[in-house]
Amino acid sequence: MSAFTSSRFLSRLMALDAASCLGTGAVQLALAVPMAAATGLPTVLLTGTGWFLIAYGLMAAWMARRNPVPRGLIGLVVVGNFAWAVACLALWVSGVLPLTGLGKAWLALQAFVVVALAELQWMGLKRTREATAQPQPA
Repeated sequence: MSAFTSSRFLSRLMALDAASCLGTGAVQLALAVPMAAATGLPTVLLTGTGWFLIAYGLMAAWMARRNPVPRGLIGLVVVGNFAWAVACLALWVSGVLPLTGLGKAWLALQAFVVVALAELQWMGLKRTREATAQPQPA
């Protein structure tokens, strides 16, 4: 059984997703005003998405602790992660905000991280589905 088909792969990946969201949310909430000045992102956007990330991080942590992990919910997480990346990039290229270089980097970093997580989550879902569909040797 490879690392990608291990029953613990998806739970560890969800724990990583939870940690990244909880950390990002906490930073955005604690530093919303100075981050807004440094990035060009509005304070209300930073605090709103900060609270969302905290809530999502708690849900991802809950999913990571389930045995077995809730595969259907992780499928929704994959879609949500890709949507978050698209939203970050759309905000960047739209030109509606006076983003600084740091603001563009913040959005690009978030997009990169969630795409990487989504890819790994999708790979884990696909491989664990294939592993459970194949007859196991005796």
